Amino acid sequence: MDVELSSRSRQILEAIVEDYIATAEPVGSSAVARRHALTLSPATVRNVMANLEEIGLLTSPHTSAGRIPTEKAYRFYVDSLVELRKITREEKKQILRRCRQGGSGPKDILRETSRTLSSLSNYMGIVVGPSITSDVFRHIEFIHLGARKILAILVSRNGSVQNRLVETDENFTPDDLVKMGNYLNELMRGLTIFEARERILEEMNKEKVQYDHLLSQALRISKQAVTVEQDEIFLEGQSRIFDQPEFSDVQRMKDIFRAFEEKGRLLQLLGRCMISEGVHIYIGSEAPVSQTAGVSLITSRFVTGNNAVGMLGIIGPTRMGYSSVIPIVDYTARMVSRLLNDG
Repeated sequence: MDVELSSRSRQILEAIVEDYIATAEPVGSSAVARRHALTLSPATVRNVMANLEEIGLLTSPHTSAGRIPTEKAYRFYVDSLVELRKITREEKKQILRRCRQGGSGPKDILRETSRTLSSLSNYMGIVVGPSITSDVFRHIEFIHLGARKILAILVSRNGSVQNRLVETDENFTPDDLVKMGNYLNELMRGLTIFEARERILEEMNKEKVQYDHLLSQALRISKQAVTVEQDEIFLEGQSRIFDQPEFSDVQRMKDIFRAFEEKGRLLQLLGRCMISEGVHIYIGSEAPVSQTAGVSLITSRFVTGNNAVGMLGIIGPTRMGYSSVIPIVDYTARMVSRLLNDG
């Protein structure tokens, strides 16, 4: 984030964020000075808070003289201020035991993992199981089945196969289908299935394609063939989220649950997580799943024995305990990868 703060401002912002995480109440200057033993007067703290509000890091609810952090403040806190808590040896044992307790099958492990994440964080746990979309593209082939019908065969590097019956607006010769397959195989080489679909959508907008009828048709057909269906989604702890004062509005929570249960949005999120290892933190409107203010999502990918990629994470209020939740997500993802590889 392109914000530079003095040491004093950083100290006061950190105090306000952590107080608001703990209490869910607007934080006043006197409370900051008193609780954090700052060698500053409430008036000085108040002036710094006013400056922080001016640059968009704090906001003042009309019903209170105190301030609350904005999404921008949480982002600065996560990027620059938070001190992550280390997971103890006992906690590691607990995570392993709980994720195993439902059974040794992959689905059992993933289901229990979502429950474990929810229990440890007191928020919602989410696990998105691996699908062919996380595999690397290997080959696509089209087979003519009759009048305006084509069988598209999509093969991933790990050997997974998708067969899709595609209806077309015109008839294609076998030679046309070979040319279309060659073009697409070159276009999508080395990409995951998810990335391949994104590439198809990008190419469809290019001017050269619009003037080449065969390429245009190849992309249109492949768009139907390269689907992005997800195998399993495990959500746990929906009721825990109602304990948070931000989520007392039942209709709002229904909208959030619905957003996280839409497979297309979760695949968008999975695509982001596959790009790089480690923990990804989406604060409020940054989340690609729900553009709802007040909700944050912390995720990490896990990898199975055949190199398929899934995602797990914790959904909670922007006022979540990042210092504890981030290490939980990070360790659990690495542990689940080991469990699934051992299986």
